[in-house]
Amino acid sequence: MATPSAMLPLGTAAPPFSLHDVVSGRTYSLESFADKTALLVMFICRHCPYVVHVEQELARLGRDYRDTDLGIMAISSNDSVGYPDDSPPKLKEMALRLGLTFPFCHDETQEVAKAYRAACTPDFYLFDRDRRLVYRGQLDESRPGNNKPVTGRDLRAAIQAVHVGQPVDGNQRASIGCSIKWKPGHAPPYD
Repeated sequence: MATPSAMLPLGTAAPPFSLHDVVSGRTYSLESFADKTALLVMFICRHCPYVVHVEQELARLGRDYRDTDLGIMAISSNDSVGYPDDSPPKLKEMALRLGLTFPFCHDETQEVAKAYRAACTPDFYLFDRDRRLVYRGQLDESRPGNNKPVTGRDLRAAIQAVHVGQPVDGNQRASIGCSIKWKPGHAPPYD
């Protein structure tokens, strides 16, 4: 069943994290992106058909914004015991296959997902220079089977607005995807 994103309130401060990249082993935190004027945090995974549907666009976003003031971070918070396709070695395979140019980290404790109120994959959070949330929601209107092209239109418009110092349109639609695969007894009671 498709799950919508929880839509963390706009203006929320970026919750801190300290996670290891599945490719390099390097630890990333908010401070790792201190020199960036904006930060995109994406909750994705390997096995979800909604992520598979948009994975080429996610890789394209990384390439398009690699040498800009946008920091990008991808996180998989799925239970890797119950969903071994989302284990760090499998996530590394995905990152290498797609040529991801941004860190892809595994949230083993699922505490980062809870702090961001991540509910589905994919789920997107864009923070401004002050690390206040300015966009959360869908990549674009494309979903598996709806025959709409994957363009990244909604997220790219928000990134562009932040890049040129304009306000981000507050009319934002929830992302839709597979639910975060919580460890038994760990699912948060989102309102």
